[in-house]
Amino acid sequence: MAVATGKSFASRFGVHIAVLVFVAVWTVPTLGILVSSLRDKDQIIASGWWNSFSSSSQTEAGRMPPASAQVEKDGKFVLAGNIFGDGAARNISAFGVKSAAPTQYPAGTTADLGDGVTLQLNADGTFVMSSPKAFEGDRGQRVYYASSAPPKFTTDNYKTVLFSEGIGRSFINSLTVTIPATVIPILIAAFAAYALAWMRFPGRALLIATIIGLLVVPLQMSLIPLLKIYNGVGIFFGVPSKTYLGIWLAHTGFGLPFAIYLLRSYIAGLPREIMESARIDGASDFEIFVKIVLPLSFPVLASFAIFQFLWVWNDLLVAMVFLGTEGDQIVLTAKLNALLGSRGGDWEILTTSAFVTIIVPLIVFFSLQRYFVRGLLAGSVKGG
Repeated sequence: MAVATGKSFASRFGVHIAVLVFVAVWTVPTLGILVSSLRDKDQIIASGWWNSFSSSSQTEAGRMPPASAQVEKDGKFVLAGNIFGDGAARNISAFGVKSAAPTQYPAGTTADLGDGVTLQLNADGTFVMSSPKAFEGDRGQRVYYASSAPPKFTTDNYKTVLFSEGIGRSFINSLTVTIPATVIPILIAAFAAYALAWMRFPGRALLIATIIGLLVVPLQMSLIPLLKIYNGVGIFFGVPSKTYLGIWLAHTGFGLPFAIYLLRSYIAGLPREIMESARIDGASDFEIFVKIVLPLSFPVLASFAIFQFLWVWNDLLVAMVFLGTEGDQIVLTAKLNALLGSRGGDWEILTTSAFVTIIVPLIVFFSLQRYFVRGLLAGSVKGG
C-alpha cells in the first residue's frame, strides 16, 4: 500500500513539474515580448529584455561640431557643447577617437590628440576641444564613447499602433473574416462527422482516409491552384475576385479536414446505446444529430472553434491573396504589416503589434477554455 502511494505521489509530482516547465516555456517568451513592446528602438538594440530593469551599456559614436562653431579663447580655438545634443542624457564612462579603442580615455580626463589638440569629454556629455590652430572643415572630429542609460519604458509604440489611420477599420475587417470563417466549417464538419461516424454507405472508409490524407497537404501548395479555380469561377459568374465570400470559402476549405477528423473522432466515441434508443423511438438521423449529438459534442465544437479562430485571426498569407490590401478590406495583420514600412524599418513595433492582436483570441480562449482540454481528450477516443 505504501509503495503504491509513493508511486502515485511520484507520478503526480512528475506531472506537476512537467506542467510548470510547459507554462514557463510559454510564459517567459511572452513576458519578453511584453517588456520589449514597452521599450524604444535604441534600447531594444542595446540590450535584451532581461536587462531592461537595469542600466543598459553601449558603445556609441558622435561627432564634434564643424569648424564654423569654434570660438577663440585665451589664444586657442575652442569647440564646446554636449555630445548628446538635444537627445536623452546618459552617463559616459570612457571615450576615444579611434573605433579600435573606443574607451581609451576615462570620462573627465583630457586626451592629447597631437599637434596641441586636446579633448575633454565629461560623464554628462559636455566636452571641450581646443587647438592652437583654427579648426578647418565642415565635419568635426569623430568621437566614440561608452555610455549607460537608466531603465526607461514608454508607450510610444502602442500609440503608433493603436492610433494609426485605418487600424479600427482593419479590426472590424478581421472580425468580418474570422467569425464566418469559424462558424461555416463547424457547421459543415459537424454534419460530415456524424455521417462518417454513425452512417454506413459505400466508400465511407476511403472518404475517411482521404480526409486524413488532406491533413498533411501544406496550405502553401494548394493556395495558388485554389486561387486560379476561384478566379475562373468568379470570371464565369461575373463576381469580383477580392471578396469576403472568397476568403470565407478558402478558410473553410483549409479548416475542414482537421475539423471533420476531430469531430468524427469525438462523435464516434458517443455511447451507441443512446443512438439505438433514439432510433427505436422513431427518431431520424437528422433528429438524432440535432437533439442528441450536437449538445453532447459541444466540448469538441468549442475546441475546434478556438483552433480555427486563432488560425484565421492570425492569418496574413490567405488574407493577402484572397482579400488584398485595399483600405476598406485590409485585415488587422495586413495593416500591422504595412505599418512596418516597405523595408521593415519600423520593426520595433512588432512586439507591440503582437500584443494588440492577441487581445481578441485571449478573450475567445478564456471564454471556451473549460471545454478545450475535455474536447481534445475526448476526441482522442477511438470509436465507430
